[in-house]
Amino acid sequence: MSIVTRTGDAGDTSLLFNRRVAKDHPRVEAYGTVDELNAALGLIRASLPGPDDRALLLAIQQHLVGLMGELAVLPEDEPRYRDKYPDATADKLLEKLDAACASLEKELPGPFSWAMPGESPISAHIDFARTIARRAERRIVSMNHAGHPIPMHTLPALNRLSDYLWLLGRKYEKLPQAS
Repeated sequence: MSIVTRTGDAGDTSLLFNRRVAKDHPRVEAYGTVDELNAALGLIRASLPGPDDRALLLAIQQHLVGLMGELAVLPEDEPRYRDKYPDATADKLLEKLDAACASLEKELPGPFSWAMPGESPISAHIDFARTIARRAERRIVSMNHAGHPIPMHTLPALNRLSDYLWLLGRKYEKLPQAS
């Protein structure tokens, strides 16, 4: 099977279960932004020195793939999606992120204040990914306001992910600059 299908040449694309929509449909905007976030997290994961943080980012990325699936399903196909992918839910991501945020808050000295992106290359990448996470939240809120229901834990999971990325950025901003 070829990746080149030409079915999107006229400006439409497929959601899961072969539902066709325009490429600027709110669902496509939402899961496309989560896909962009996932790519940014991959760049960060490839740059991190610590195996523990890399492992957690990989787990987050895997959850984001499930989240994209949840966003790419019309409400009438949601039961079918749940049957096919029972573990692809944002609530599991939320649990991981709550624990990761609590751990970083214990590890990092507070109090926290505004941080200027760019203190280290890795922290700059992390802060950039955080802004993509915030944009994904906005796209999903817009999708919901346009009358397209969203899965229950989606917004809390993305909100927590941006919190986690902010904390992770603070952890890595003290690394020496590459020369």
